[in-house]
Amino acid sequence: MSTKTTVATDNFEIFKRIQPHEYLKRFLDQGVRPDGRVLNEFRKTMITSGAISTANASAMVRLGGTTVVCGIKAEVCEPRIDVPKEGYLVPNVELSPLCSPKFKPGAPSEKAQSVSEFINQLFSKSAIFPLESLCIEEGKAVWVLYADIVCLNYDGNILDASLLALSIALTNLKLPKSEVTESMIVESDPKEFLPPIQLSRFPVSSTFCVFNQPDVILSDPNDTEESLTKETMTLVMDFDYQLCRVYKNGGSTIDKEGLKQCIENAKQRTKEVKAMIDQILTK
Repeated sequence: MSTKTTVATDNFEIFKRIQPHEYLKRFLDQGVRPDGRVLNEFRKTMITSGAISTANASAMVRLGGTTVVCGIKAEVCEPRIDVPKEGYLVPNVELSPLCSPKFKPGAPSEKAQSVSEFINQLFSKSAIFPLESLCIEEGKAVWVLYADIVCLNYDGNILDASLLALSIALTNLKLPKSEVTESMIVESDPKEFLPPIQLSRFPVSSTFCVFNQPDVILSDPNDTEESLTKETMTLVMDFDYQLCRVYKNGGSTIDKEGLKQCIENAKQRTKEVKAMIDQILTK
């Protein structure tokens, strides 16, 4: 590398650190992003099913530089009195200092809590997973699924990666055949398993960042893009392109054309994920 090239590269790095908004703006003015993507492009996605052999179900998802692994452990508990046939799904997203120095040890960060709650609300209110399929015996015993979603490396858009990892893990969930004995003890057969539980709807989330000056919407924001805007929108669609949930974070409004753009990009993203899932299931 020549001296001139080295100086130019150093100048760009200094400019990026001192004026990150202006640095990003100069790319967006040209309709591209610093990582080489066009505005509506999602990062390369890689999916690994059954990543943890000791879990009842697991999956790993890589979304660009963001990597998450989801492990599901099933335990027996008593059902709630008002829903004696339903089990539980308890998602928990973990963002530790190991995945990014922006997260501190100790109590879960606000981002981790908000993503966990979003996924919990999505599954409890959008008829995605049939909780009644977790019933062992009505009013006596049900399964509770503890879904730990651990981020191994963080580079933005943890929500899309986490939801995808959890949904894929649930499709390969294996629960042993169990029954409640007369002495109220649950006995399980480690060699016999229940048929796979089918998701009522397979949810695919698509997250967007909204920028002003210039007025653009970026699909699948990375960590830098997230840090430079407070406006995000997430659309969750199923494989029939029906909206499951819409979430917006930030104060400014999105006009009709902007919302239409997000919906079209979410449809395309859902189509891409469906093709990946179909390829995994046919192996």
